[in-house]
Amino acid sequence: MTGQQQDDRGGKARRSKYETESERKKPSGDGTRCRTPEDCFARPIASAPDAWFDMVERDWNDGEKVIDRTTKRRRCLNLGSYNYLGFGSFDEYCTPRVIESLKKFSASTCSSRVDAGTTSVHVELEECVAKYVGKHSAIVFGMGYATNSFIIPVLIGKGGLIISDSLNHSSIINGARGSGANIRIFQHNTPSHLERILREEIAERQTKTHKPWKKIIVIVEGNYSMEREICKLPEIVSICKRYKAYVYLDEAHSIGAIGNTGRGVCELLGVNTADVDIMMGTFSKSFASCGGYIAGSKHHCPAHLYATSISTPSAQQIISAIRVILGEDGSNRGAQKLARIRENSNYFRSELRNMGFKVLGDVDSPVMPIMLYHPAKIPAFSRECLRENRANSKRNMKQVAIAVVGFPATPLMLGRARICISASHSKQDLIKALEVISKVGDLTGVKYFPAAPKKQEEEKDTIKLV
Repeated sequence: MTGQQQDDRGGKARRSKYETESERKKPSGDGTRCRTPEDCFARPIASAPDAWFDMVERDWNDGEKVIDRTTKRRRCLNLGSYNYLGFGSFDEYCTPRVIESLKKFSASTCSSRVDAGTTSVHVELEECVAKYVGKHSAIVFGMGYATNSFIIPVLIGKGGLIISDSLNHSSIINGARGSGANIRIFQHNTPSHLERILREEIAERQTKTHKPWKKIIVIVEGNYSMEREICKLPEIVSICKRYKAYVYLDEAHSIGAIGNTGRGVCELLGVNTADVDIMMGTFSKSFASCGGYIAGSKHHCPAHLYATSISTPSAQQIISAIRVILGEDGSNRGAQKLARIRENSNYFRSELRNMGFKVLGDVDSPVMPIMLYHPAKIPAFSRECLRENRANSKRNMKQVAIAVVGFPATPLMLGRARICISASHSKQDLIKALEVISKVGDLTGVKYFPAAPKKQEEEKDTIKLV
């Protein structure tokens, strides 16, 4: 036995197909032979985040310690962007208006809203958002994450109580911690546990002074960012009414993509928006822009007073996208996009489950987590989705770019691949993606359920895609 065949302790080395001596010295550009998962994250792209995009290839240098960008590009099927309604690329209605706004107002206001950072477009945007979500007024911010983390401390402080869902986004967690209010956590999407906590806290009052709580806010998400479950909003609103608690609804992943006209979970579940005290959402998903909003009664917060206002072209993009969704552009493209995202999402989710994958999320959710569980399967699944076309390049198979999520964004043993579906995906796009994902699922061993029996071709296409 040679020295190369033994490890440092003299035992027989067990090498995988990625760990031969020559491959370790010269790893491939897609990172499949590297020993760290760095190549699976922050992959740069060189085109608009449409159904297909160009991904910049990277290569490992300095003994696999540094990963550098190259000049090469790969055409990939995009299953990783929050481009729900397909506004992320050129749009015949939105793009010309954004360009005109850029020419008129420039790329930035170079000022906060209370100084010289408010234009006529910002005023129009806030009026448009308030009308769209069904509230009296709205205020917009240049960053979605900051919308939660800055506005929650404005709404509540010491002597108040925040009751938060256990799987709320980190922006909500940071905002709650920064408020100085007491925080209680209720079991994810469990109204009965929420009611139990409300009864306990109202009866016991504040710990030191035993005075009644100055204010109680219950914070939930419309469509939870990791689990993709839709909030049980009617039950939660009913409980909060009974105990006179305020409802704070985060619709970052539901506004624009869920409901008959894209107005989110209130429209989907038949909840009157007047029963939701504070409505929050972001513009970086369905509207293909940036920033976020708070709708309800008007407030002022540090982000509004000191942060640079959202750029005017970004604001114009949001206004134009809302007009398309509502049909105010003179076409029915908005209704077609909303119908298409629902059809695409439900078809893709159904097929994944039939293949034997553990898929989280509710019907109509455009994002679906495929559970991988073991941390080692996270980079393996991501890399193999990009590798799959190489073996089938003669058949013109394309690469599939997906997003994978692991610790600390999820618990250590609950890693997952997060598939993002868009209205811009065609049926052929989805079929190609399913073929690749099915093969990768077999290779990595993440099909944790038996596959559904194969049916006749006409039975497979019960959900018809245009």
